[in-house]
Amino acid sequence: MTVEVQAEATQVAEVVVPQEELVAAKKVVEEVEVNEKVKGDEEEEVKPNTIEKSSSYREESNFLSDLKENEKKALNELKSKVEEAILGNTLFKQEEIKKSPEKSGEEEEGKNEENSNTNGGDIEGKEEEKEKEEDDLDVVEVDKEISIWGVPLLPSKGDEKTNVVLLKFLRARDYKVSESFEMLKKTLQWRKDFKIQSILEEELGSDLAPAAYMSGIDNQGHPICYNIFGVLDDEELYNKTFGTEEKRNQFLRWRVQLMEKGIQQLDFNAGGVSSLLQINDLKNSPGPSKKEVRVATKQAVDLLQDNYPEFVAKNIFINVPFWYYAVHSLLSPFLTQRTKSKFVFARPAKVTETLLKYIPIHEIPIQYGGLKRDNDFEFSVSDCEASETLLKAGSTETIEIPAVDVESTFIWDVTIVGGEVSYKEEFVPEDETSYTIIIQKDKKVSSTIRNTFKNTEAGKVVLTIRNSSSKKKKAFYRHKIKKSAI
Repeated sequence: MTVEVQAEATQVAEVVVPQEELVAAKKVVEEVEVNEKVKGDEEEEVKPNTIEKSSSYREESNFLSDLKENEKKALNELKSKVEEAILGNTLFKQEEIKKSPEKSGEEEEGKNEENSNTNGGDIEGKEEEKEKEEDDLDVVEVDKEISIWGVPLLPSKGDEKTNVVLLKFLRARDYKVSESFEMLKKTLQWRKDFKIQSILEEELGSDLAPAAYMSGIDNQGHPICYNIFGVLDDEELYNKTFGTEEKRNQFLRWRVQLMEKGIQQLDFNAGGVSSLLQINDLKNSPGPSKKEVRVATKQAVDLLQDNYPEFVAKNIFINVPFWYYAVHSLLSPFLTQRTKSKFVFARPAKVTETLLKYIPIHEIPIQYGGLKRDNDFEFSVSDCEASETLLKAGSTETIEIPAVDVESTFIWDVTIVGGEVSYKEEFVPEDETSYTIIIQKDKKVSSTIRNTFKNTEAGKVVLTIRNSSSKKKKAFYRHKIKKSAI
């Protein structure tokens, strides 16, 4: 016998690209002028439900013993250049020192007196002039504490983190020492001019908090930064953010602040995690007709690429609209080959599948088919691990949660990856004469579900998943039991 009961459930709908978006996108693409090569690349990229693959996701080692001989040589040469520049006070631009009018007048008077003197006085005047010149020279103390991202730059300090930072600049310039050194100098000067030292304390763009934020870590421990471009589709927020050049500059400063916050989570030791994973959600993002966002995006790309070398392990673009491939083709020439090799693109139907290649299911937000919820009071970091079940074509799988203790509350999460399945939930009592309770009727699901059930007798919760399609799928699940206080 069965009895149906109601239980709370949370679900996420599958993402679908609207037809009108595709029509508008095609019109935009027709207006974009690209050369034949770009067009050929675009045609290849626009194939539906495909993911751009990279040669490798694992980062290069920062241990000196793992470096090639030419890489070690380049690192040592760069260290010598940095050491010499710091000790010689040539790392930053030298500001021109203007003498005061009073001092200039005194000098002129001294020159007149010198001209009226005898030879003996001439010698004395020259000595006085020399003393004046020495007094006029500003004594600049050597700053041996110059650092970047909390890492000392003076190589003679012997900090291994210095090697890790310098390797970032070398790799960004293919181990060309002079170019790497110039990049480092420009970055240091930019940080000084941009007043980076105070940026973490500033209140910038609170309205933009949903547009970009740090949340969770990937399979290799990289902190994850989410960029949600759809937030900018709001006309009021869009104008507030990009309406004037001043506002666009404020946006850039806010974006740099977020980057600096993410870097605070990194470890610059040789074996540490020293880069981020970027997730860029393009669902409902402002289209290419929005000139202001194109300008700001180009500025942000240039700024981050020029001043944060090798800080992105992977750049994943999800919910990619049709028109974006054309825009990306236009931006592509401004990106280095090393940067482009880290790009991954996923159409809406492949979002969860793509993210799973890099992020554990419990760190993927529910809106992307994962199990992570904001302010989750049920599953903590210590009990968030999920189990995986393969759903073969035409198969039925069951997940059983033992319910031995009476008056306990059971909580479980289930998410399906790969498409729609039939799903139901039941409580099966241990006593065969008792009723089987239907917690959730058989229904079609393709996303994340959370449910709870409180038992009044011993038994088990049974989750039944039927994959009637000819395609293999996966189910991820986790559960916990809250025992009664009585």
